[in-house]
Amino acid sequence: MVEKKAAILLVEDDSFISGMYFTKLSSLGFVVEVVEDGEAAWQRLQQDPLPDLVLLDVVLPKKDGFEILEGLRKDERTQKLPIILLTNLGQKPDVERGIKLGADDYIIKAHYTPTEVVDKITGILDGGAGKAAAGGGA
Repeated sequence: MVEKKAAILLVEDDSFISGMYFTKLSSLGFVVEVVEDGEAAWQRLQQDPLPDLVLLDVVLPKKDGFEILEGLRKDERTQKLPIILLTNLGQKPDVERGIKLGADDYIIKAHYTPTEVVDKITGILDGGAGKAAAGGGA
């Protein structure tokens, strides 16, 4: 289990989903910050301190998750920041694009319970599951 209270930036424009994950993660001791559009996420990720992990939707207003991921991986400051794409885009080309751009994992919302998503988060934060989706595919 993660020792310190890890900070998670949740980038999600659906208030029901963001509320559900905010409640779940907060109840487990994570410090959760929610932003609702890609531009706000990008602005937040230019500031310090960086979160310990980003849970990033792909389909977002103003700037999509793929653009954000690509930009973060090109910046030395955020290159190694753990990023999990949490999206409803489940087509193989989307999954492949997300992994190729450098996502640590690609989670299709409809296929995972919040508890399973938390397990993936803790696995990545504990250093055990980095690039998990790249090997198995979804």
